[in-house]
Amino acid sequence: MLTDPHVSSDRTHPEFPLVMPGFGQNLKGSILTVDPPEHNTHRRMVTTEFTVRRVQSMRPRVQEIVDGRIDELLAGPRPADLVQAVALPVPSMVICELLGVPYSERGFFHTRTAEIVNKGTSAERRTAAMGEVRRFLYALVGEKLHEPGEDLLSRLVVKYQEADMFDHDAMSAMALTLLIAGHETTANMISLGTTALLENPDQLAELRADPSLMPGAVEELLRYFTIVDPATSRVATRDLEVDGALIRADEGVIAAAASGNRDPRVFEDPDTLDIHRSARGHLAFGYGIHQCLGQNLARLELEIVYSTLLRRVPGLRLAVPFDELPFKHDANVYGLHRLPVTW
Repeated sequence: MLTDPHVSSDRTHPEFPLVMPGFGQNLKGSILTVDPPEHNTHRRMVTTEFTVRRVQSMRPRVQEIVDGRIDELLAGPRPADLVQAVALPVPSMVICELLGVPYSERGFFHTRTAEIVNKGTSAERRTAAMGEVRRFLYALVGEKLHEPGEDLLSRLVVKYQEADMFDHDAMSAMALTLLIAGHETTANMISLGTTALLENPDQLAELRADPSLMPGAVEELLRYFTIVDPATSRVATRDLEVDGALIRADEGVIAAAASGNRDPRVFEDPDTLDIHRSARGHLAFGYGIHQCLGQNLARLELEIVYSTLLRRVPGLRLAVPFDELPFKHDANVYGLHRLPVTW
């Protein structure tokens, strides 16, 4: 279904299955909301910024950021909240530096993003929060337009100008997409993955003994949690049949990636976390033309954070019983509100 040309990602379509009312309108013009051929043009502009080679060149800086956060964690009081100490600031710092967004604005972004992805936020407040971020980014794009730097956002502005395709609104929508997707999802995977490893001490011990297992463990953790199901929501543009089911034109469809990632026909014993599993074919990053642009960056950050935590904080453990952990059942991106740990 995710590769069918007759399903659309247009979130402004009146029948699009918006899990969060008020979310789609402010993404108008974003790469997430457009279909081919327009989508293909925007994808080509951005995809070179997230190749494996370019992302791997960021490894030393990401490692430096992670070490800095863990230095502060170890120097601070115990217990500590790993969400605030490591999980949230690491991807926030990485994406802010990448885009050329002042990290001093992180509090503004964090509070607005939390409102945007919380299921309990009203449509009016969600729209307002997205509008506030969009206006800030509109102004930032204007700065890059007049005085481009070495950051990704500046490079995109120049690329679009050279192609005579620059649109200020569309560029601010692109920046909004990259900013939210670049920190909220990875932050939640850091906290969830760390919790899962702490709750599976045998596999944790194997990873400590053999760090080469970490890339495979990252893929398995991504499969196991699949934290962003609504990313694979679509709307049919004509009648079509999927596995014997008739979908009418203008009907909304949700391809539940989390269900696919627990399909026993694909993954044996799928409800069990197994770092030795070959899970690379998972759907956590979506599939088809809208597959996550930043997946290579997310993999890099997760691999470095998990590996560094295991190496530098060997006594890391939960500071409260597992049953008391505040999971984000109220959010559109699954994760943890807090992760109390000690060592």
